[in-house]
Amino acid sequence: MTVPERRIRPGRPARRFDLRATAMLFGLAAVGLSVLGWIVRMALDVAQRRPAWAVVLVLGGVVAGIVCARRRAGFSPGRLARRTTGALQEATATALDALETPTAAPAEKAYGIEEPATEAVVDHGQLTPDEFEQAIADLCVRDGCAEVEVVGGAGDLGADVVAVAPDGRRVVIQCKRYDDENKVGSQDLQRFGGTCFTVHEADVAVVVTSSDFTAPAVEYAEQCGILCVNESRLRDWSEGLGPPPWAPSDLVEEAAEPADRYPR
Repeated sequence: MTVPERRIRPGRPARRFDLRATAMLFGLAAVGLSVLGWIVRMALDVAQRRPAWAVVLVLGGVVAGIVCARRRAGFSPGRLARRTTGALQEATATALDALETPTAAPAEKAYGIEEPATEAVVDHGQLTPDEFEQAIADLCVRDGCAEVEVVGGAGDLGADVVAVAPDGRRVVIQCKRYDDENKVGSQDLQRFGGTCFTVHEADVAVVVTSSDFTAPAVEYAEQCGILCVNESRLRDWSEGLGPPPWAPSDLVEEAAEPADRYPR
């Protein structure tokens, strides 16, 4: 029996190593990585101000996709170079257009409403006595007091601001807008102590000053249960760094300054 002879198909000739093509491949790969790194760095710097740079990143991804697509299609260094050059030119043109396009002005607020400005620190020493009383009343409102009222004036019997604390206690405040050289003395505290509890029925009696207290005034206040808020504690209270005067006694004591700092 004769066995038919099987034809042997000639194999494909081995592809010769092309040094020029390999060198060009590595060169283009290096250029592509450099361009991609430059695009990423620039995008991170101006992405918030120039959203159009996102288009540049997309084009960079297209270039990377072209490089990966060479595995499916035949690879041609010349064709890859032409595609890369075209993509870079398009990306550059898009970036230049984005830089030249003026940023749109923000739309005006409806009904003229503006964003609230950052609250400025109040220099209580520069306020008039009436302004000082109003500033203390504003702090009471800010910290949750109800029925806040400025009652200072002739015949106020020592009460300048009255309010109801968040826990329901009645707060009576006397305001002393003094210069740094003029401190609140014991006589001021004695006059206020004679009316704050009996006349104004205060649960919390407070004397607030833009200056300081003398040592006898502090001693009298401690004996009568009057709270003293000097310029330092007032600044902390105003800036939110310290508790309000009607806060629990342990918090007030922690914020209070040593009594020996007051000259006798």
